[in-house]
Amino acid sequence: MGECIFCKIIRGEISGKKVYEDDYTCVIMDIANDVDGHMLAMPKKHINSILDCDGESLAHLMNTVKLVSKNCIETCGFDGVNLLNASGESAGQSVSHFHIHIIPRTTGDEIDAWPAFKGAKNNIDDMYTKLKLD
Repeated sequence: MGECIFCKIIRGEISGKKVYEDDYTCVIMDIANDVDGHMLAMPKKHINSILDCDGESLAHLMNTVKLVSKNCIETCGFDGVNLLNASGESAGQSVSHFHIHIIPRTTGDEIDAWPAFKGAKNNIDDMYTKLKLD
């Protein structure tokens, strides 16, 4: 935990462009500078992924995501947002601190934020039976 880059940014040990901060959450600019306005929203408490996140921390984070997303549309001139999260190495999580990417969008920005899926390998009914919660 002590070496987590996001924890270091939250504590102010490493500089980061903080867009928003409250007692529970922090939103920073993504330094990749790959898309205008790309931000990362995270709980201040070190939590590995959504799979480890308690309900209270998740609620605070989602309220922050909504607040920052609405600001993108209502104040900053964007038309929408994409919210992206990778939980677990197999899903592409590169930093082991739960975070949600907020990607502001404008009509015609030519950003393709959806992966090109190759098609399901299993029957949808079999997957439904496997995934359905009782």
